[in-house]
Amino acid sequence: MTAVKVKVAQGTPCWVSLLVHDLERAEAFYGPLLGWSFTPGPTELGAYVRASLRGAKVAGIGLAPRQPALPTEWTTYFAVDNADEVSARVRECGGTVAVGPLQSEGAGRLAVAADLSGAFFGLWEGQEHLGWEVVGEPGAPVWSELVTNDEPLAAAFYGSVLGRTVVEAEPSAVARGEEDATLRVEGHRVAGLKQTTDLRDGPPRWRIYFAVTEVDLTVRQCLELGGALLVEAHDTPYGRVARLADPEGGRFSVVELP
Repeated sequence: MTAVKVKVAQGTPCWVSLLVHDLERAEAFYGPLLGWSFTPGPTELGAYVRASLRGAKVAGIGLAPRQPALPTEWTTYFAVDNADEVSARVRECGGTVAVGPLQSEGAGRLAVAADLSGAFFGLWEGQEHLGWEVVGEPGAPVWSELVTNDEPLAAAFYGSVLGRTVVEAEPSAVARGEEDATLRVEGHRVAGLKQTTDLRDGPPRWRIYFAVTEVDLTVRQCLELGGALLVEAHDTPYGRVARLADPEGGRFSVVELP
């Protein structure tokens, strides 16, 4: 595997990050589960490490500060050309900017925001660090999906904030278990939006999927490492999926690609 270091177009998910209360415990969980190693990263918001998969950066894990209150779950960051301008559009569209925009050393400029339903997401204006360097391989991110109770409102919000098209799915596709809508960048599907009232999904949030070689094996490893199984492994149009939680309750999904 060769690490790919390219700047992606605005509106494309480019990074995922998690805030935890015990950084060493998180490393001990995600390291063996997803095959990650860790190196120190920028520390503007506190202790932070970047996770790598065979040398390619894939995600970040940071120590959660006591104040301000930040999301304790995995957060999807979207590439933007100008973090300040997009943050202003978040506010104009009724959302909230919780953190930033601020400079993350020489890596880039970031902001953490919330949409109209309270789902957190990040904005990343990459400079020295452009984002993840591999996707779609076992241990790497493969998809981000907004779980929301008002998909049409969310579609209008993200389309306006990111300046991209959101395409509604055909009813037959939704009935098969596909997303209600997809965010498109230059005609390509880059993220999903899904309407749900399933209490197992919790409050509105961006759900992160990591690719794995074998979902059922990953579920067993998760439990052995102190994590939890939230939704049992099941088949979907995109592959076999399970929803898990780390020892601190941080939720994520794993998918065995067909």
